[in-house]
Amino acid sequence: MWISRLNLTNFRNYGNINLELPSSSIVFHGDNAQGKSNLLEAIWVLTTTKSHRTTNERELINRTVVGDLMPVAYVFGEVQRSKDSITLEVTLRLGKAGHPVPSESATAQKRIRVNGVARRAIDVVGQVNAVMFSAQDIDLISGAPSLRRRHIDLINSQIDSRYLHCLQQYHRVILQRNRLLDLIQQHQARPAELEFWDNELVSNGSYLIAQRKSLVRSLNELSVTAHDTLSGGTENLRLIYLPKVGSEGTVRSEIESEFWHALHQTQSTEISRGMTLVGPHRDDLRFEVNSVDMGIYGSRGQQRTVALSLRMAEASHLRKQTNEAPILLLDDMLSELDQTRRLHLMESISFAQQALITATDTELFDCSFLDHAIQFNVRQGTVDRV
Repeated sequence: MWISRLNLTNFRNYGNINLELPSSSIVFHGDNAQGKSNLLEAIWVLTTTKSHRTTNERELINRTVVGDLMPVAYVFGEVQRSKDSITLEVTLRLGKAGHPVPSESATAQKRIRVNGVARRAIDVVGQVNAVMFSAQDIDLISGAPSLRRRHIDLINSQIDSRYLHCLQQYHRVILQRNRLLDLIQQHQARPAELEFWDNELVSNGSYLIAQRKSLVRSLNELSVTAHDTLSGGTENLRLIYLPKVGSEGTVRSEIESEFWHALHQTQSTEISRGMTLVGPHRDDLRFEVNSVDMGIYGSRGQQRTVALSLRMAEASHLRKQTNEAPILLLDDMLSELDQTRRLHLMESISFAQQALITATDTELFDCSFLDHAIQFNVRQGTVDRV
């Protein structure tokens, strides 16, 4: 799949641009702070309905229009898939028509359309698959467990709508169950009232754990080859899924049984602390190279190589599951790699119908790659084909 048209209005530093994009490798080059990364972010917003750089969607609206009566940012994309094409639209709006300028604390209201029809975010994820490579990927290795959980959740959500539904339902259950545990602690509710929420917790949580196990097995196999190439065959990578519950179960029924046992064992502790202590919201993922935990002991170079291997495995997994190559988004990746790893990365993305790459220096690219790539120059919110 590939994005053939991208229109932006008041998105980040762009006023209004319309881009026709080919099915090939595309290089957006220019100085820092000109808007290169904003283009990839816009595509990511279309495919996932969210930014990968901020949770405050107000920041996506161009600062020059925030003072307008009703500030609006608009992102439109047309994507060609193997059997059809699809249009995606995301509109971000501050305030309502005819009302005063919204306060600085006002949040952006989001509207999503697919082929011109209003849709929920849950209906959009998975329509178009993309993989984002960025310099911040190193945080997946050394950062908080929540980053790793979010990462595997996003991969699974792109290929399994049921997974996304269970994930959303699970988070709602956690909120409700924690409120109830707090009430029980204050003697305003009875422990027997947990039964309904426990059933929901186990049902949705067990499905998440089972699918995460399957995904990690696949990523483990696919990342080994990528990491072997990037490290010159001197290091062996292993991905280890660390579920808080259900570690022994191989099928969902076994995971559910373990889950119920853990809930019974920890009920008194959960009540005393007023929070749910077991379940996939506390899972983690560990990366070992030659049996050494890279999150704790890995050098920055090793961590970056592991993160790159993980992204390459993610792209291969999505292609394997959907029979379509995902759109690849590489945000200023080459400057972080040595020449050997740059060459391996460029070779590894050759399967993609479309790879969009940002860079400040085209000298980082092999000449043969640039000969076949389409180049755009990005300068102060304008994008011109070279």
